[in-house]
Amino acid sequence: MAPLKLVILDRDGTINVDSLDYIKSADEWQALPGALEAIARLNHAGWHVVVASNQSGLGRGLFEVSELNDIHAKMYQQLADVGGRIDAVFYCPHAPGDACQCRKPASGLFEQIGERYGIHLKGVPAVGDSARDLVAAAAVGCEPHLVLTGKGEAYRGCSLPDTFPPQTQVHADLAAFVEDLLARETEVN
Repeated sequence: MAPLKLVILDRDGTINVDSLDYIKSADEWQALPGALEAIARLNHAGWHVVVASNQSGLGRGLFEVSELNDIHAKMYQQLADVGGRIDAVFYCPHAPGDACQCRKPASGLFEQIGERYGIHLKGVPAVGDSARDLVAAAAVGCEPHLVLTGKGEAYRGCSLPDTFPPQTQVHADLAAFVEDLLARETEVN
């Protein structure tokens, strides 16, 4: 049996437009240009996609789980419309002061993903728009990829600071990451 081809994505700033005021409703959720089509390309190439996302707006009382479910329902529907899917969403509902193990940069969400799928995450591509996304991913052996969307826009044209894992690869956006990943996969095969 072939090994599971898995990609782990951050949500806000990677798949959808981020907001300093948090994405609190389905009306506020807006996909980044080309992001949903990029996920569909991964799916069509045999990749499973899961999301690992801090959702501290829950812990801060800014929205309820029902609103988060509505956001994800909209994301799933828009993905289905372009022929894509996300297999699962793992999220941390805690506020920063809660000292949990699942809030990135802690690696708890990634550990949950590994447990759910029964795999070690060494070498699994993980994509995010911030150092905390990639620190959490690298802690469990994932291959870190920064997109220059969302918070990542601040690093456009710059060298990455030492807060990023040293092996971080940089891409303009999620579509550019997918293009690179699929090209590397073709070279190997």
